[in-house]
Amino acid sequence: MEKKKNQIVDTVVNLLNKEQPGKWQGTPEISLLAGDGSARVFYRLLFDNDTSMVIVCPNEDNPLGLSEAASAWHICRHLRGVGVAVPDPLAYDKQTGVILFEDLGDLRLHGLLQQDDCLREDCRYKIYRDVIRELVRMQVEGREGFDISWCWQTPHYDQQLMLERESRYFLQALCLDYLNLKPDVDSLNQEFVQIANKAASAPAGFFLHRDFQSRNIMIKEGAVRIIDFQGGRLGPLGYDLASLLIDPYISLSPEFQEALFDEYLCELLKWVKYDPLALREEYIYLAMQRNLQILGAFAFLGKQGGKAFFLPFIQPALVSMQTLLKKVNNVQYTILAQLIDTCQEKIEKYDI
Repeated sequence: MEKKKNQIVDTVVNLLNKEQPGKWQGTPEISLLAGDGSARVFYRLLFDNDTSMVIVCPNEDNPLGLSEAASAWHICRHLRGVGVAVPDPLAYDKQTGVILFEDLGDLRLHGLLQQDDCLREDCRYKIYRDVIRELVRMQVEGREGFDISWCWQTPHYDQQLMLERESRYFLQALCLDYLNLKPDVDSLNQEFVQIANKAASAPAGFFLHRDFQSRNIMIKEGAVRIIDFQGGRLGPLGYDLASLLIDPYISLSPEFQEALFDEYLCELLKWVKYDPLALREEYIYLAMQRNLQILGAFAFLGKQGGKAFFLPFIQPALVSMQTLLKKVNNVQYTILAQLIDTCQEKIEKYDI
């Protein structure tokens, strides 16, 4: 570990001397930071002049890690260039995948909302209103000049991704691997296709973050800042909004979610023309897709990844999915609804 730290410091100092000679003073102290579900490694560097920053350092022997780092760098520069509140990209080493960003501190939206003075609904609404303004700016401005060659996964959020990386991810990671259930897979896949068809009907030419939730939103000096955007691509509006509103880390009430949806719609219409009724229908199916992704990811990270932190949030995500299934007009996804209920019952019965 010490050798790795020294290598990182050497890489950083060389990068900074090349990009901004004379700005950073002294040999930096380096400390490891805790991550969430990412395989990347995060460090903070502190120089003599009290300027600190965070490095994102993937495994340089892993081509996917290097591709992810390249996406983070290019997408960050793009978003910053169109006025989106992301960290200042300071330097990037293509060979090792080391990236230096502005240090945004340690306060996430998730942590801010746990503070005593942010438990009141009026306080929370004000905070979320600021977040929604930045979300709309990112979605609309971020699409302008966006180059899909920057994407390290897929360039678009489409039906194939919904089925492979969300619906069937949920089925495999949560239902089969974690809870050892034996659902009617053929019938379930038919319902997955129906839901994905509906979700894929939404216009998909906006910038999509794909993990826009409270732990990927920082608060620095009272202002909202967005991180973890390296999975960005083109997609529909409702998905990132759903990521924010059905966030299981926070579990917002249905009434509060509805108020925030109205706030989002009001802000969106300042930027683009969009049919409010169409957005509401699209939102439900995109929220269902997002909810399935959450359930799959939390089960996979909790069991296969050994990150128990995620496991308690499976239950609130199941409750959210139950609520969404009840909102679908004139359609009954009975196999999925029964499976969600079974997941909930098993988790409650065995406290897992």
